[in-house]
Amino acid sequence: MSIRNGSTWGSPLGITAVVCALVLILSSVFGARTSLASGVHAHPLALKPVNLAQLKLPKETGAANFEAPVPGSGKGLKLGYISLGEQVPFVHLVTLSIKRAAAAAGATMIVCDSREQTSVTLQCAQSLKTQGVQGYLNFQSDAASSPSICAAGPSVPVIAIDIHQAPCEKAFMGANNLYGGIIAGMALGKYAKQNFNCKYDAYVSLEEPAAGIVNTQRMGGFRQGFKRFCPIRNLLKENAYRVDLARTVFADVLTRLTGKHRIFVAGLNDDGVEGAEAAARTAGRVKDLFVGAEGADPTSWCGIRKNPQWVADATYFPERYGQIGVPNLIRLVRGQSVPKLLLVRHRLVNAANIGQLYKFTCK
Repeated sequence: MSIRNGSTWGSPLGITAVVCALVLILSSVFGARTSLASGVHAHPLALKPVNLAQLKLPKETGAANFEAPVPGSGKGLKLGYISLGEQVPFVHLVTLSIKRAAAAAGATMIVCDSREQTSVTLQCAQSLKTQGVQGYLNFQSDAASSPSICAAGPSVPVIAIDIHQAPCEKAFMGANNLYGGIIAGMALGKYAKQNFNCKYDAYVSLEEPAAGIVNTQRMGGFRQGFKRFCPIRNLLKENAYRVDLARTVFADVLTRLTGKHRIFVAGLNDDGVEGAEAAARTAGRVKDLFVGAEGADPTSWCGIRKNPQWVADATYFPERYGQIGVPNLIRLVRGQSVPKLLLVRHRLVNAANIGQLYKFTCK
């Protein structure tokens, strides 16, 4: 029936049609506003990744050179290595690197896996003493127990890996923890600034308190870097540095942060972040997390490449630790001096550049 003759508008059918049209228009308008307000969920592609090349990072100091051991430089030497725990992917890569470097140098390398247990670490130190090693690398995370471990081991040169081993360490080899934390924190803070103008719900720090100064420097550095762009809001410090532990801990964090959709997560390592991500997937809240981590070991590569909210990761090159630790341990055993700090050179990676550093495929 023609609208022009006006007969339809006064009828019940005409009134219903007008009301329905108005409802559709209002729904469209307010729906669009709601979509914009919750853009972190509705438009994930609109989130802008950080251009790492444009970040003005502080100057890195104290970095040691990766070096191929001189063939034969370790001939006749018996060296030792206490592994933090071969079940940890990062640590296993360090162990393989140390074994390769020792073999290339012609040295005998005695390896003892502490399985992340202080009591086993003590047994390892005693074993290295019994076997007569002439120097050893010690990678164990309980900083408070280092005096007893030093006492249990042989009186020979010791290089600590990633966690200080007072009073027996002659040198510390591993991460520049403060610097690594700062640069990863800067990337995370820049992301919060450019995408949300620093309006977010919580900052969750996944830590390992037992690691002592390493934890303090790395996670404190993370916050320092973040604060160059945004203030820290609703800080939650959690003991969560292994995948299973972090999965459990972060499930509780998500419960405490019910209804919160902009949660920034800083990980001491990749394991903690992977556990947090697993908890978020189970809860259907993976889009609520914006993460940064330390290490960039192979377990994280596909996450960094495929998850646009894995903002950045500071590289630690565990697959090359042996190229610093073994040549310098040999020098110490031979009576030569080495720097007190033998630090790994760090880089920042994200989805845009990780393929330039590592060649890999993802499912």
